[in-house]
Amino acid sequence: MEEKQNIYDTRIFNLYKYFIWADRMKASFESLFEKNIKGLLSNTEFEIEYNLYMSYWFASLYIVIEGWQELKLEDNNIDSLLNSPNVNLLRRYRNGVFHFQKDYFDERFMGFMRDGLNRIKWIRELHENFSNYFEKYFSTQIK
Repeated sequence: MEEKQNIYDTRIFNLYKYFIWADRMKASFESLFEKNIKGLLSNTEFEIEYNLYMSYWFASLYIVIEGWQELKLEDNNIDSLLNSPNVNLLRRYRNGVFHFQKDYFDERFMGFMRDGLNRIKWIRELHENFSNYFEKYFSTQIK
């Protein structure tokens, strides 16, 4: 019986780690809505956790973008989405998350959120395409 051997690129495996972190924030963000719909959270709890998980998801996903670009990876769907001005807005949002801002409504946050649903749609699509890329990549690397 032949043993299966992993021959993946460790740089991509490391980038996947950052994606998993972003994915966990996204899952927590989405489960929060279910708790809120069921009335399990107060408005204050919901607001605090909503901002926490959303902000860390978005900021973490930007780290995946950085890694993607640094490793010069290619995928038509992802590359098309990364051709958006949203990437720079998301970079600024990430900076706002991980560096103290005196103003609660700092432009780093508001710039990304200003377009609301369109930006959320874009980030969900980008996240899904990263997920598809990693799933396909790892499934083809096991021999």
